[in-house]
Amino acid sequence: MKVEPVILENEFVRLEPLRAGHHEALCRVGLEPELWRLIPTRVGSPAEMREYIETALDEERRGVALPFATVEKGSDRAVGSTRFGNIDVRNRRAEIGWTWIASEFQRTRVNTAAKLLMLAHAFETWKCIRVELKTDALNERSRQAILRLGARQEGIFRQHVICDTGRLRDTVYFSILDNEWPAVKENLLRKLGEI
Repeated sequence: MKVEPVILENEFVRLEPLRAGHHEALCRVGLEPELWRLIPTRVGSPAEMREYIETALDEERRGVALPFATVEKGSDRAVGSTRFGNIDVRNRRAEIGWTWIASEFQRTRVNTAAKLLMLAHAFETWKCIRVELKTDALNERSRQAILRLGARQEGIFRQHVICDTGRLRDTVYFSILDNEWPAVKENLLRKLGEI
C-alpha cells in the first residue's frame, strides 16, 4: 500500500492532489454556510479555507491523508474537495471523507464518479481490506448517499466529535469490505450509465 499523491480521473471528474494553489478556486464555490452546517470544521472565509487546506496538506505530509480537489470535467473547474484519511497501511484500511461539493453540483454524477475513483484506488491499487465512511447522525442526506454507494452502516459513536460550534456530534460509521467491492463497483458503474 504505497500512499502518494496521484491524479484519479474518469469522464466526469478529475481528482487532483489538493495544493495551496486551489485556494482561490475553492473559495469561489466553497464558502456557502450550508455546505459546512453539519461538518465539524467551519469554513466561512478565505482564511478558514486556507487553514482547511493547510490542515489537509499537513496530514498528507504525515502520511495519514491524501487530499484532493474535485474538478468537474465538463466545466474544468474545482467544485469541491475530498480525501482519503485515517490511512492505516499496516491494516490495509482507509477512510473516504472530508467531502464537500458546491451546491450546484450536488445530486449530479460528481460525487458518485469521485467515490468510484477513490474506492477503485483503495481496493484495486492499495488492496485495502476495508474502506470506512462516516457522517454526522443529523445529516440524513449524507447518510442516504453513503448507503446508495453500497456501504453498510455499522453503528453510531455517541458524542464522538466536538464541532467548531460547540455541538457534540454523534457520528454514523459505514464500511465497504474488499469482498463487497465487486458488487459495489458494478452498482456505481450502473448509476453512472457506463454499463
